[in-house]
Amino acid sequence: MFTGIIESLGKIEQLEKEGGNLHISVKSDITSALKIDQSVAHNGVCLTVVSIKDQVYTVTAIEETLEKTSLRTLTTRDKVNLERAMILGSRLDGHIVQGHVDQTAKCINITEKDGSWFFTFEYDPDLNNVTIEKGSITVDGVSLTVVNSNKNSFSVAIIPYTYEHTRFGGYKIGSLVNLEFDVIGKYVARMLELRQ
Repeated sequence: MFTGIIESLGKIEQLEKEGGNLHISVKSDITSALKIDQSVAHNGVCLTVVSIKDQVYTVTAIEETLEKTSLRTLTTRDKVNLERAMILGSRLDGHIVQGHVDQTAKCINITEKDGSWFFTFEYDPDLNNVTIEKGSITVDGVSLTVVNSNKNSFSVAIIPYTYEHTRFGGYKIGSLVNLEFDVIGKYVARMLELRQ
């Protein structure tokens, strides 16, 4: 489990394909605190640390993960949002995040206003995921509040700190991001679906 509060930006050092798997090596200032078998969210995707060497650690994404997330588009030197698993009993500053990406979305608009930024993302509504106004959404692992909720799009407001300390500062129109919808909302939507 995660909170959606990004700890660090990592840099992709190496990508190595092996069958359907992709080994992702990341250089990060949190590497020294990691252990093998530990879970770390990478742009919102929970992956297991399989090796550590100096300031670089490696995780492996399986084929299904690559198909369902934006990790398939990674290149060396890309930055990734990183968060270690939450500690039970700690303050929950974001919202409950599982690290299980529901689908990807495309950035369709970026507007700067009064020192903050508004990003709008569009996603495929056929997967039956929904947002609600003032509800929670996770974009590339970042816990955010939804504004302008529509059937297949939503916006989020980004403060300067988040813009500078996460991948948001590098997004452009067309950028592909990972979405994890609010877990409570997903259960409610599923229960309503089963009633029909």
